[in-house]
Amino acid sequence: MRIDGVVVVDPRAKVFEDQVVEITVEEAEESHILPEAIPLEIVFEDDDLVVVNKPSGMVVHPAPGSPSGTLVNALMAHCGDNLSGVGGVKRPGIVHRIDKETSGLLVVAKSDAAHHGLASQFEKHTVERYYQAIVYGVPDANDPRLRGVKGASFEPGNILKLTTQLARHKTDRQRQAVLFHGGRHAVTRARTVERFGTPPVLALMECWLETGRTHQIRVHLTHAGHSLVGDPTYGGKRKLPKAALPESVADAVRAFPRQALHAAVLGFDHPLTGAQMRFEAPLPHDMADLLDAVRLAV
Repeated sequence: MRIDGVVVVDPRAKVFEDQVVEITVEEAEESHILPEAIPLEIVFEDDDLVVVNKPSGMVVHPAPGSPSGTLVNALMAHCGDNLSGVGGVKRPGIVHRIDKETSGLLVVAKSDAAHHGLASQFEKHTVERYYQAIVYGVPDANDPRLRGVKGASFEPGNILKLTTQLARHKTDRQRQAVLFHGGRHAVTRARTVERFGTPPVLALMECWLETGRTHQIRVHLTHAGHSLVGDPTYGGKRKLPKAALPESVADAVRAFPRQALHAAVLGFDHPLTGAQMRFEAPLPHDMADLLDAVRLAV
């Protein structure tokens, strides 16, 4: 940065009226990430952004252990030269992520202006994000056990609210842990859409985020005692009462191969036009088939 032609490196430097400020932004470098012709389900696209319905099993960004086959590799091929250069590297503007085994909607910036505008909305927590999850048990305001869980409360309409801090687990770096001092503030709300079993042992939940932390829904629902079906990191394979579901259906629940979590709704203001955007993605086949099997059984 130059002020009146003089290079300034002090971030605390003051600028006064009538001074001329020059800022030079270098051209974004080419990314080392290689494009790959991987089919994508594009829900919406214009010159500034693209909304994708990501399948389970796809990593969002290359990382150790997943150097290729990611959403970014696919977007590099799909978008060509129309990529955000935020951060100094030409790449699709990944503004938010969902876990590898979580399916559903993501918005990706194609221009720098869109990247900054979307990032600001996520930072201010104004983006609408609703998830669908299949969980063990049925959260209920009348459950004395759940009312005794620290950080759990209920709002009108039997809406479960979970308010904690989250941080990386001390001994298992792949997990997040619930804290009440330190870490990052996290708030999740969830309501029961449908319950299954006699007595009820499973529930379809609608969850929405006030904050967006790593593994937030998975960690919070596990903390509440209602872990996600199929979650290998937080849920494990819980035993179901023998009389609640037919054995074949109980086996299908236990064998579900991923966390049963789907990013179903994504809403935001278009960062360039200001238009309100809202998208919905139906449940993927694996979750829908599991729910159909449970419904038929009860």
